[in-house]
Amino acid sequence: MIEQQLEIEKILPILKRGGLILYPTDTVWGIGCDATDAEAIDKIYALKKRAESKAMICLVSDFKMLQQYVEEVPEVAYDVLKYATKATTIIYDRPLRVAENLIASDNTLGIRVVRDPFCGKLIRKLKRPIVSTSANISGASTPRNLKEISKEILEGVDYVVNLPLQNKDVKPSSIIKIGGDSTVKIIRK
Repeated sequence: MIEQQLEIEKILPILKRGGLILYPTDTVWGIGCDATDAEAIDKIYALKKRAESKAMICLVSDFKMLQQYVEEVPEVAYDVLKYATKATTIIYDRPLRVAENLIASDNTLGIRVVRDPFCGKLIRKLKRPIVSTSANISGASTPRNLKEISKEILEGVDYVVNLPLQNKDVKPSSIIKIGGDSTVKIIRK
């Protein structure tokens, strides 16, 4: 716990000034930044060599924060998240208060309520969502551990969090789209 607190104290100023971090999420190693900072998000797209039309997701600490960043959270989303057995990202209509370049062209955004204690503490201290995208160049396979992350990614971030990945499964989250009419579509299992 002390290690987590020390890392958070190092990370917060970096995120607040628009920096990028490489960090262990509740699923895989991710590249992150403040989800309200358009310039920082542009840096991630450039680092990953990712088309800006390919949306990224963001992480929130809890349901209360989720409600602040989505115009309306469909009731079914709470049930999906309550009963999910693995990390689940939900694509919501009409996101609010995040950088425009994080929102998909159809006015949606994938948001995950984290279960990982470190990510939750970091987001609560920042008081804003953070971007989460796999720590690889676009099109390359998702790294399973820190050693598999390319030199280009490692050198392209402002800080590499010195904590282990807690998820031993090392799989990206499930992705579910919930429409305004509460229809549920599985995008990735």
